[in-house]
Amino acid sequence: MKTKYGYGKQVNLQFEDAVKRVYNDLQSEGFGVLTDIDVAAKIKEKLSLTIPPYRIIGACIPSFANQALAVEPMVGLLMPCNIVVRENGDKQVFVDFQDPNFIFEAVGKEPIRPLMLEVNKKLQKIFEQL
Repeated sequence: MKTKYGYGKQVNLQFEDAVKRVYNDLQSEGFGVLTDIDVAAKIKEKLSLTIPPYRIIGACIPSFANQALAVEPMVGLLMPCNIVVRENGDKQVFVDFQDPNFIFEAVGKEPIRPLMLEVNKKLQKIFEQL
């Protein structure tokens, strides 16, 4: 599955196992997790609706984030890199990745290109290992 802003795939893991795997793989590639939003829990809390499990994990590599912010302070609007772990109604689990190249295209400042290429390389490695 691919869009202009991301890519993903179905994985052969249970939902919580997929979340743990993403966390471990992010850490092994030098990412830190800044946010972990349990969207299903928030929808349940605020709307009293039940949806399949859906988590948004926001990750970054601090040194890269610092370099990008030095070039373009407003790039923080597009950070951190988000990874979605979600389950559909048939209990199939998917992991989706924000495409860092989309960030570069949106910002368009050349010094950010090598950072986004390196982040994308690391996320692609995680994607391929899932």
